[in-house]
Amino acid sequence: MQPKQRVAIVGAGISGLVACKHLIEKGFDPIVFEAHGTVGGVWSRTIESTKLQTPKHLYQFSDFPWPASVTETFPNHEQVMEYLHSYVTHFGILPKIKFNCKVTGIDFIVELGNEEDMTDWETWSGSGGGRPFSSGGKWNVAVQDTVAGCAGVEVYQVDFVILSIGMFSDLPRTPEFPLKEGPDVFKGKVLHSMDYAMMSQGLAAALTREKRVTVVGSQKSALDIAVEVATRNGMKYPCTLLFKTAHWTLPDYLVAFIFRHLNRFAEFMVHKPGEGFFLWLLAVLLWPLRATFLKLVETYLTWIYPLKKYNMVPSHSLIEQLASRMTPTLPSNFYNAVEGGSLILKRSPSFRFCHTGLILDGGANSYHLTDVVIFATGYESEEKLKNIFSSNYFQKCLARSSYPLYRECIHPRIPQLAILGYAESPSTLYTTEMRSKWLTQFLAGQFELPTIREMEDEARKWETCTRRYVQDKYKRYRVSVMLQIYCNDQLCRDMRCNPRRKNSLLAELFASYGPSDYKNLTPES
Repeated sequence: MQPKQRVAIVGAGISGLVACKHLIEKGFDPIVFEAHGTVGGVWSRTIESTKLQTPKHLYQFSDFPWPASVTETFPNHEQVMEYLHSYVTHFGILPKIKFNCKVTGIDFIVELGNEEDMTDWETWSGSGGGRPFSSGGKWNVAVQDTVAGCAGVEVYQVDFVILSIGMFSDLPRTPEFPLKEGPDVFKGKVLHSMDYAMMSQGLAAALTREKRVTVVGSQKSALDIAVEVATRNGMKYPCTLLFKTAHWTLPDYLVAFIFRHLNRFAEFMVHKPGEGFFLWLLAVLLWPLRATFLKLVETYLTWIYPLKKYNMVPSHSLIEQLASRMTPTLPSNFYNAVEGGSLILKRSPSFRFCHTGLILDGGANSYHLTDVVIFATGYESEEKLKNIFSSNYFQKCLARSSYPLYRECIHPRIPQLAILGYAESPSTLYTTEMRSKWLTQFLAGQFELPTIREMEDEARKWETCTRRYVQDKYKRYRVSVMLQIYCNDQLCRDMRCNPRRKNSLLAELFASYGPSDYKNLTPES
């Protein structure tokens, strides 16, 4: 029998698609609102040279492997989009999606007779206990047609909302400048990497060809755009990569090697929230092994790359960066472009605009001539998430980057709603699919949530544990980066499934875990 409750999914990126698929399997009839005209989220709007940073065996759906025709370890964005389209077609997801429908706001409506103060609730759904649905409240979802400009806002009322709006789109982050020192005084072109990625290949080439281009940033999008422009323009019009902080970057083969060794034994080297004495002792004894390996990796990277020559040696350790999930793969021809003179690296703690370029580090003698500036400086993902709520109360719940998310998808103070895709890990698809499985089991009534206080205590334990490794770089969506299998164990136990997915003790300890290990999650009787 089909559940009568109505579930809305905001976004048809990877998180929205996998949530929709599992809801359909549980008998629900979800409705998916997608602001753009296609599925895929950020993968549908990226630069030509973008490819996976994760080996494809870890970036795949548990029950839908990559086709045999894709032989690359790190497929490009076109192959990823083809894979996603095949997934959508195979599982009948497309009819559930309303394209060009942008959700402008969501509002929780408490029905008459259920007006108790939500701050006094002890359980997630108030009188509904720890169950997913409550007869006392609904969500109003305001939707705007993005194609018909004069169309009014249509409101849908649903019992549950899944936010899958993505962390890397829509609301770009750009530096702030004092008056008359920002882009307004610059005669050239200034844009964000988001705008550059949405251009066709022809428009992007026309914007940058035979122009002095400066890319601001040092993460993956900055590196990719800088190499793309440098390859296009050559030595005559070299591209400049302007950055404040250097990060460790890894070659593809080293990334693949590290991913092959993400196993239970490796996780024994990491402290866990609320761990007992035995696990604590294991982490203390084994941690030097992990630390030594990562120091060797740092030494290797400084040997194969001219980091010292170009002032690219990071001031932080590789373990701190890995725990913060900020380790991009390096384009294979990056340092070839640098050595060849088509890509110039400049490190500066600050800069300001002038009429014809930039003044670096606030000094009058550090003039940098440029025609185009591309900010590859990330996104305001927390602000974007907060702004979708109409209620000031819910906005305040999401006001800090350390707000709690139980199992990285449930806010203890926001009822009948889940957030998918805001949990960073070595493989976003892998992480999101596991939480989608857990969420749909919850929606189907297989288990209930703990009390609000218990969920908040659990989140605080994760924060304390994570800060041990990342310190001031803590973000609540990075808590499980080094403990993927441990987190999956928790999800499996909630669903009453066996968390041990291998056939032998040796494999359980030393074989890597991946999506295919969780293909058939059957609750134990």
